[in-house]
Amino acid sequence: MKVLKFGGSSVAEPERIRGIVDILKDYYASGDHFTVVFSAFGGVTDGLIEMSELAARGDDRYGQLFQAFAERHQRAIRELLTDSKLQQETAHQMRRSHEVLKNLLYGVFLVREASPRTMDYVLSFGERSSSYIISQALQQAGVPAEFLDARRVIKTDKTFGNAKVSFDKTYAKIKEYYLEHPKVQVVTGFIASAKGGLTTTLGRGGSDYTASLLAAGLDADAIEIWTDVSGVLTADPRRVKKAFTIPKMTYAEAMEMSHFGAKVIYPPTLMPALQRRIPLFIKNTFQPDFPGTRVSEESDPNGAAVRGISSINNVALCTVSGTGMFGVPGIAARIFGSLASAGINVILITQGSSEHAISFAVQPTAADRAREAVEDAFAFEIERGVVNEVKVERDLCVVAIIGENMRYQPGISGRLFRALGKNGINAVAIAQGSSELNVSVVISREDETKALNALHESFFLSDYKTLHLFMVGVGLIGGTLLRQIEQQNEYLRERRGMELKVVGLANSKKMVFDADGIDLTHWKRSLTEAEHAIDLAVFVGRMRDLNMSNSIFVDNTADSRIASFYETILDESISISTPNKIATSSDYTQYERLKNVADKRGVQFRYETNVGAGLPVISTLRDLIDSGDRINKIEGVLSGSLSYIFNNLDGSRPFHEIVREAKQKGFTEPDPRIDLSGKDVARKILILARETGVALNAEDVEVNGFLPDGAMEAHSVEEFFTVLEANADYFESLRQSAADDGKLLRMIATLDGERATVGMQAVGGDNPFYTLSGSDNMIVFTTDRYSVRPLVVRGPGAGAEVTAAGVFAEIIQIGTSLS
Repeated sequence: MKVLKFGGSSVAEPERIRGIVDILKDYYASGDHFTVVFSAFGGVTDGLIEMSELAARGDDRYGQLFQAFAERHQRAIRELLTDSKLQQETAHQMRRSHEVLKNLLYGVFLVREASPRTMDYVLSFGERSSSYIISQALQQAGVPAEFLDARRVIKTDKTFGNAKVSFDKTYAKIKEYYLEHPKVQVVTGFIASAKGGLTTTLGRGGSDYTASLLAAGLDADAIEIWTDVSGVLTADPRRVKKAFTIPKMTYAEAMEMSHFGAKVIYPPTLMPALQRRIPLFIKNTFQPDFPGTRVSEESDPNGAAVRGISSINNVALCTVSGTGMFGVPGIAARIFGSLASAGINVILITQGSSEHAISFAVQPTAADRAREAVEDAFAFEIERGVVNEVKVERDLCVVAIIGENMRYQPGISGRLFRALGKNGINAVAIAQGSSELNVSVVISREDETKALNALHESFFLSDYKTLHLFMVGVGLIGGTLLRQIEQQNEYLRERRGMELKVVGLANSKKMVFDADGIDLTHWKRSLTEAEHAIDLAVFVGRMRDLNMSNSIFVDNTADSRIASFYETILDESISISTPNKIATSSDYTQYERLKNVADKRGVQFRYETNVGAGLPVISTLRDLIDSGDRINKIEGVLSGSLSYIFNNLDGSRPFHEIVREAKQKGFTEPDPRIDLSGKDVARKILILARETGVALNAEDVEVNGFLPDGAMEAHSVEEFFTVLEANADYFESLRQSAADDGKLLRMIATLDGERATVGMQAVGGDNPFYTLSGSDNMIVFTTDRYSVRPLVVRGPGAGAEVTAAGVFAEIIQIGTSLS
């Protein structure tokens, strides 16, 4: 024998009921013995409560709700029953039943009162109506079904609204009734009866309770709870998109999941089945072939340590502390005795071994009453100053990892706190029972979704990670980066277990957000059609409010305004990757502050592409220093644009034409004066100097320029090119002078000790910079270990492809560090 139960969402519409009839026909055809319990049609119970409340207030609008209630059931009869005789019979029976309800509500309207006893009777019309109609639909489908009003077999006391079951009497009635009625019984959920035939209800989860009582009374082989989700999931799918069904779990695990917010089952109602060791199956009405979740007493010692992650999304944390608590017996008893006397339920308790403080979580609505109750209990100690006034913290939530196998695997708590810490989530309080069935953490309520996703990824998708990117700047570098991500995402998913989602995107005009990820094949259209004009403060605020796990901010611009938000972003525990040199070459104090904030928050501040585009310059320098080498000298051609210009300055074309070509290829900044003035190179040698520990500022770098007078004073880029053209002979003379000595011109930056210089030099064939070509950069590190033959890093130092690739690599490295 199986007991099946279908909830309100499963029977909300006639089309859904037809699906249930098909399921039950298959069960019957396969030879299964079963009985089935139904809730009221979806939303009906709430409607009955509302019409009762209106009637009790003397508001005649209750009549409109009643008419809608009656018509909904008549419409269901018309749509479900095609046999005219059966349809007429059922419709007549419903009209008779609903006439009783109409008169009952009118009585409530007259006396202006709806007592708990009356409310139980009113609410019973929901299950009685749905179950009777469905029993008729089953008969029409060829299933020999009978309607069973549960008031005939489930007996309770007179605690209306949450009646206590008389188990012995109920089980005897169930056995007796089912022996005399061999047909498929279609049973009303939620309702029962007390002595004298008075209607009672079984409280929250009442229909589950009905199924459990029937299963216990019949010694059933299984209970099947049919709902609108595919079993118990690893987390709330509304918050964790990658949540999936747990195939098997124990009753204890299911109860813990439910306590912490999982709504699929309500454990107190399942106690009769649990006591009889009857397995429970959670199945999806809309995917009947999916196996769902099996809940039983059997644990799988080889199964996953953590079965699920759940949460209570709004609690208040009360803390009692003081020197007068240390070593004093009975403190806890007094605290929780006072709370019990005030009728306050405690969700979570935690106490440090110092006995200096005890914290407990309660519903926010009970926080003030809890504080008053405890302070009254400790009024004498508070007056003496040995116990402090109760501290109440609000806007918190509880997140818990649950699993019976956690006790067998060390390191579970470490992984939990590492996942939270990597995402900047602070634990306010921690609780773990000696059974190790769950580990609970109290955190800020605004971090709940981020925490659930971070923990789910850590415990269930440890080989898979989703990075959430917020990107500003979609020009040459940004646009190329988006293309590279789109092309490589499938490889990263399959080979690296990493998925990159761009959830925020902005250019100089618009910004767009999509928490599920912007479609990178149409990102240009998404930006064009975006409703919101760019506002950096709003962009950063939206990024903070989305509060997504594994968030990375990518700045592909050279905009100082964006760099000014870096500290705010890092302080929100969001990592940064950027080719923008503004922040790292700004005032040294601010540079140090950004690095310290990143370290404090445990996030990454990456800027490898500040020097050498995609070349491993900064990382190589850090590796040398971290491994104990001493940097004696750094020399470099650090500008891909200037390298391109001087490598092509061979006398065949004038200087200004080569500069214009470099600009068109994207090698220079939009304003080439930044490159030609040596300012950009100065920023780069400054960044390298700071990486070695030399505390320089921009004004400390000596820049020996080579541009003629008037070039830097030009009012526009075009005017600047006019000045270059007018000085073509000057540039040719510089080239020719070097060529006469068998040398080539190079713009070289040098860090020698604590002195940083930038200037144009003529180098001969014995100099490593002589062989440069294209837009190559070359950086030469002379160290204690690399003194005779310096360490050389060489390669393309400009261009959207290599720069974007460098940023892309940093994003992946940041993602790896979040493991």
